[in-house]
Amino acid sequence: MSDLSRDGVAPRTLSRACEGGDAASAFEQLSLQPPDALLPLIKAFRRDPRPIRIDLGVGVYRDEAGETPVFACVKAAELRLVETQQTKAYLGPEGDLGFLDLLTPVIFGHGTAGADVIAVQTPGGTGALRLAAELANAARPGARIWLGAPSWPIHRQIFAAAGLDVVNFRHFDPSSQTLMFDDMVAALQGAARGDLVLLHGCCHNPSGADPSPAQWAAVVEAIVGRGLVPLIDLAYQGLGTGLDTDAQGLRAVFEAVDEAMVAYSCDKNFGLYRERTGALFVRSRRRSEIVRSNVLALARCLWSMPPDHGAAVVRLVLQSPELRSGWEGELGAMRQRLGGMRVALAEADPGLAPLRDQVGLFANLPLTGDQVETLRRDHAIYMAASGRINLAGLTPGLIRPFVKALRAVTAMEAA
Repeated sequence: MSDLSRDGVAPRTLSRACEGGDAASAFEQLSLQPPDALLPLIKAFRRDPRPIRIDLGVGVYRDEAGETPVFACVKAAELRLVETQQTKAYLGPEGDLGFLDLLTPVIFGHGTAGADVIAVQTPGGTGALRLAAELANAARPGARIWLGAPSWPIHRQIFAAAGLDVVNFRHFDPSSQTLMFDDMVAALQGAARGDLVLLHGCCHNPSGADPSPAQWAAVVEAIVGRGLVPLIDLAYQGLGTGLDTDAQGLRAVFEAVDEAMVAYSCDKNFGLYRERTGALFVRSRRRSEIVRSNVLALARCLWSMPPDHGAAVVRLVLQSPELRSGWEGELGAMRQRLGGMRVALAEADPGLAPLRDQVGLFANLPLTGDQVETLRRDHAIYMAASGRINLAGLTPGLIRPFVKALRAVTAMEAA
């Protein structure tokens, strides 16, 4: 009798494989990875029984009721989709072309982006960043990217995972609440031709400190002079000072260079967080068709086809004058609320006065990890260990207890 089973596998070998035996694990070289630092905060906040709690951690917009509402224009667009959508077939690797066509002038204005700009829908702004990093590494393996610090922590992880060499420069000083612009320009002037530089299009995360128009002009000069490739992360358009004004720096850069990339997110300014709705735009004036083929090939490997729902919603909102007007109104109300919280904090304590001139969801306070932990333990205030706060977690009624708690753990001068 043969010692092989009906499938041609020796029974003893099969049994050993099932039991594990002394065979090495395929995953034995892996090490335990820490969870995202904000995830434990979410759980701890939900379990906290204290009646007054302040959640300034996770970076989503909240209204004064503490909710992250679905936009009314999004609800209306979704109802139209239910009534009119006839298929769930794949979109193709580029995604929803109508979404991309309508989003382009929102980002670039009219006439800035031409036929040499490749547009691809992505799973959120994070997907756009990863696709951009993969493209850069495919073009120049181990390419160097300059990243201002502090930045969104996942930036470094995305770029490193794609094989890029990440080099930091100082971008913001929390103690003085100052944009370290001279350091930024010096870093760019020391970069090598072909290096990438990550720029926040607006509403810098985590500082809220954006360059002035004159400073953007100096950034453009440095990028052009050194032959750098800008990768602009535009995740909060419309939450700063306005849709067009929030894109002015990006447009100035894009008009001046032959090669550039823009990673765009609709998660915040359409409230489509869980729908993962984004896009990557790539300009290559000399090699656009080759770049296009590589972008699509990389996207095919990363996620095959992009998700549909969020992009279809954005397309319907942007192509309907009624829904677009509603969207701009809702976005304006969010922007006004965030600005109101900045003014209230600045008026509540002189130590917070610089926040008045910053924009967007975030501010980066000069707090130590121990001070952040004391705020959580003694005052039920939750925030990232870096001192980044999400201003949408505040309401007019929470300003006073928040400032009082800050004074208790810092040397901030009383008003």
